[in-house]
Amino acid sequence: MTPAAAVDQVEVQALSFPTPSPESDGTLTWDHTDVVTVEVRAGSETGLGWSYTTPAAVELVRTVLAREVLGEDASSPVRLWERMHRACRNLGTRGVVMAAISAMDIALWDLRSRGLRVSLADLWGAERDSVPVYGSGGFTSMGPDELDAQVDQWLAAGCSAVKLKIGENWGREVARDLERVARVVNRVHGDAEVMVDANGGYSRSQAMQVGQDLDILGVSWFEEPVSSEDLRGLGQLRDALSSEVAAGEYIAEIADTRAMCEAVDCVQLDVTRCGGFTGWRRCAAYAHAAHVPVSAHCAPALHLPLAISDGAVRHLEWFSDHAALEPQLIEGAPVVRGGRLAHSPGPRVGHGYRLKDVSRFVVERIPPQRAGMHAVSSLDTHRSRRRRT
Repeated sequence: MTPAAAVDQVEVQALSFPTPSPESDGTLTWDHTDVVTVEVRAGSETGLGWSYTTPAAVELVRTVLAREVLGEDASSPVRLWERMHRACRNLGTRGVVMAAISAMDIALWDLRSRGLRVSLADLWGAERDSVPVYGSGGFTSMGPDELDAQVDQWLAAGCSAVKLKIGENWGREVARDLERVARVVNRVHGDAEVMVDANGGYSRSQAMQVGQDLDILGVSWFEEPVSSEDLRGLGQLRDALSSEVAAGEYIAEIADTRAMCEAVDCVQLDVTRCGGFTGWRRCAAYAHAAHVPVSAHCAPALHLPLAISDGAVRHLEWFSDHAALEPQLIEGAPVVRGGRLAHSPGPRVGHGYRLKDVSRFVVERIPPQRAGMHAVSSLDTHRSRRRRT
């Protein structure tokens, strides 16, 4: 691919990866993880992107986003991000829309750096060779032995911090929440920080009381004690508790980052939800300017090149579901060693990953779209029928 090559093909599919058993946090239960992958081609090079989102994103890529990049110069992912973002004005630019843009943007950056024969981390300016991670999982659906085994696995991998879920059943099981936290605190014997995530399951008053109990237990991090939309509540808890209050995984725009920086001790950004590499780097830059620490939420393989090129990123979340899924999804999935994540040795181009044979996980696949093709949506079809009557 030459630097001026045009995007000539977009391919998108939805995958579903089952979990070993049903899992729960404070507010949801699930038995599978959905992934939407995008491959963007320009000449002889292909870029890969993905997002952890609903299969509904496939239709959005097909009918809206693909037409914004096909035939366009592949050398400027930021310009193509702006085209996609503007095209979604009337759809809104959050949720599944931004998840779809994220997958496309990740693929476009991978394509760009492959064309230049450099790694993404080097393209952005690598600042370090590896990044610290914390173990994350500890689902409320786990029994005591299963929880112990997972914590032991994280400690064996060298993690200096571990995180479990609380807020079970929308805050109706506070006693059990605190019992599980105390169990993990005793299990780590001071060898790792203990972090918790309530996924917005508590009310403000509940979160304040639980937070005070967590302070007594020595918990260092209280994630989404209340809904991430309750910025005032987050700010009150941040000011009152010793543990750090964190949130931000649903941030989609810089404006969201600005608001969240006023409410929490640490902002969590998710590259699969805030506009891919382009959106993530913009949001992180704002947080850095506001002197608020940044942590990467889930998707460890995708966040690795971002964090290597941004030494101010505190750590990556080694989320157990994604840690198990990524080696099934991609060649070159990074492995945690000594509590840190690093790219495998050897020369790299792009983000360094290639899609594996995932045919057994496919739930929806769209034939490749090529430059010059026109994707007809159900809305387009409806309108054309109305014109004929």
